[in-house]
Amino acid sequence: MKEYRININGTNYNVSIEEVETSNGNSPRVVEPVKTTAAPAPAPATEKPQSAPVEKKTAPAPTAGGSDYVIKSPLPGIVLDILVREGDTVKAGQKVILLEAMKMENNIESDKDGIVKSINVTKGDGIYEGDTLVILSC
Repeated sequence: MKEYRININGTNYNVSIEEVETSNGNSPRVVEPVKTTAAPAPAPATEKPQSAPVEKKTAPAPTAGGSDYVIKSPLPGIVLDILVREGDTVKAGQKVILLEAMKMENNIESDKDGIVKSINVTKGDGIYEGDTLVILSC
């Protein structure tokens, strides 16, 4: 039996894998189902991880009395192009970001009319689902 330690979304798992037997010499079959157990998270390491995620600009706090609208990424991907600038007037349905995800180009559009208050990504950034892309003042 071999044991592995796997980290998925910050949760560590100890995975035990049984040896396999071959039924006809060609295709293996599992003798016993694989069992997993969650392990307690280890204490924070003092070393930095090899590939730390790039820090994103933080969204500025909304101003009192104004109404801000946040355009978030609907899926993870890479920013190919930013189609607006700070101060631009944006109409509902207008394309604001071109995002590459799943080997396809995806247009991210504004759902509301407004003025671009801030752009929180740069061309080439890798982003996650739910990351703030653009903030509009409505």
